[in-house]
Order: sequence, then C-alpha cells, then structure tokens
Amino acid sequence: MAQDSGPAKDVDQTVAKPRKPGGEPEEVPIPSKLSKKAQPDIPENVPSFKSDVNLVSLDVAVLDNHGHFIPNIPRGSFRVMEDNVPQQVKSFGKSQAPMTVCLLVEFSAKFQWYGSMTWYQTLTAAYGFVQTLKADDYVAVIAYDMREDILSDFTVDKRQTYEALQRLRIPGFSEANLFDALSDTEDRMSKIEGRKAIILLSSGVDTFSKLTYDKARKAIQDGGVPVYAIGLMQALRIMRPGGDSIGFLQADNQMTTFAKETGGMAFFPRFYGEFPTIFGTISDSLRNQYSIGYEPANKARDGKFRKIKVELVNPATNEPLRVVDEKGKPIKYQIIAKAGYTAPREVE
Repeated sequence: MAQDSGPAKDVDQTVAKPRKPGGEPEEVPIPSKLSKKAQPDIPENVPSFKSDVNLVSLDVAVLDNHGHFIPNIPRGSFRVMEDNVPQQVKSFGKSQAPMTVCLLVEFSAKFQWYGSMTWYQTLTAAYGFVQTLKADDYVAVIAYDMREDILSDFTVDKRQTYEALQRLRIPGFSEANLFDALSDTEDRMSKIEGRKAIILLSSGVDTFSKLTYDKARKAIQDGGVPVYAIGLMQALRIMRPGGDSIGFLQADNQMTTFAKETGGMAFFPRFYGEFPTIFGTISDSLRNQYSIGYEPANKARDGKFRKIKVELVNPATNEPLRVVDEKGKPIKYQIIAKAGYTAPREVE
C-alpha cells in the first residue's frame, strides 16, 4: 500500500516554483505561483519584505510573556535601527492576514522508527498544528531525511494536507539533513509574496548535509522567511542515559539561532500539553503584526548583510517604552522581527 511505504521520493515539483505556461489550471490557486493574478485569495495589502527595492518592509510582532499580541502601540514608539543607525519610518500599520506556512517535518529512521515515542510525538505535533489552521490559511507539507519529499503543495484544502500526513508511516533513511532541507525550503518560500513562515518539527540534529552550519545559516538569513522551530525529543533525552548530550544541546542552539535570526521563535516542549499553547503563540505572532516600512539610509548596493533591530521607546524621553496592563502593572514583552536582510548588488 502507498500509505505504508513512507514519504514519496518524487521531488520534480517544487513548493514555490511557478508552473509552466500551458499546463492544466488548478481548481484552487496556490501561492507557489508567482503571478499576482494567480493569487486572488491573498489580500493585496499583505506586506512583504523585499531587499531589491528602496523601501524595506518588515513585519513586527510584540508579544507579552504569555505569548499574546499587544495591540494599540503607536507608530512613534517604534524605532528601527539598521547597522545601529536609526531609520526614518515611512509607513506603519497593523495588519491581520491568513498564514502561508510550510510544515517542514523531520521524518528519519534515525529517531522516528515506526511506533517509537519520537514517531508518535512527531505525528501528534504535525496533526495538532494543522488542526489550528483556519479555512483561508495556505499550508504545504515537506518531510525530510536524506532529502526533502514534498508531500503536498500549498493548498487551503485541509483534506489534501491530512492525506499528506498519512504518508508519514515508515521512514526511509537514517539520515536527517536539516541544513539542506531548511535552506532549500527557505529558497522556495522566499519566492512567495505576503505573510509566510516555516514551521519546523525537528530534533535539530544534522547528520549528512552538503551545507555546513555556517553556509546554511547564511542561506537562511538571505531567505528571510521566519522559522518557528519546535524541538522534538525533549523529555526523551532526560529519560535515556546520555540523552541530554552535547550533540542535542548544539541541535537546540542551532534551531534557536535559525528562529531568532529570521524573526521567528523556538520552542522546546517536554509535555504534549504544551503543544496547544505553542501553536496559539505562533498563530498570534503571525496573524497580528505591525507592518513597518522604511527607506534605508545606506544606499550602497554592495550585497552585504544589514542588521535590523526594532525597539520600543518613549518618544518624549527616548527611554525603553513601558507597557502596562488594565490595572497599570508593567508587562514584560518581546519584539519578534527578522535580524536583517542582504542588500542588493549592482547589476553589471
């Protein structure tokens, strides 16, 4: 049976590559087509981040210590720094939009052999996340071991998504090439306009990638698609001897870095009961964001990486903004935004 043979190995169709002209039309347009005419369901005012134009656009989420979006922060309280130089904000607004996400799932015989605790946790997390999606959210599913297998392209039809997850039965190889899989997915997703993110379900361990960690990190920075990483096997590591080894700690640090530098978040749950809260935080962060646009003061087209830092300040005192709740008590908050972008190069 096809369902029992593990993820299919046909990768002729990429997730974000536009289809060839003259092909059969899709019943439901998917955002992997780059033409705006092929994306009527995506709002025109959804902000996108472009490094090849004068105006830099970025989405910023401000969350309290419970992971809830903090609304009604005025424009003047946002300060954007590029390479430690203050930038003049040209546009500002709050937006809420459907999500376009790729569910990137590690499914390797190294950890996820059939019937194992990690196999069960992987499926629980994957199915649980899909159940939180709304009707107008686009989602694609990619599984990876030695290479990536595109189980389903972007669709709003959740039946197709569940059919893709049903193929996660028996893993094929004992390799887990995280760096290659995440870099390739970033590249595909970078071609999609609008609000987007990669949901990574992974142990964080990389075994045999062609890319080194540094090269993968650079590619992921250049892609600029937020990574929301969920680390698997957290409780299992504690239960088995040597489980919380330096290799797993390094894996967690790698996923934390990938998430932080792309404006995403990293989670390391030990209990199944943590999944609903994690998925709610991801949804809140992606759907409710402040859209900020600025024209970089640095006009050089040198292809260098520009660091971005977003701060909340009191414009009257230039001190960090104090946010309080309904009772006047201060709220601890975190600002979620990507760490930077790569400037374009001059065309010779």
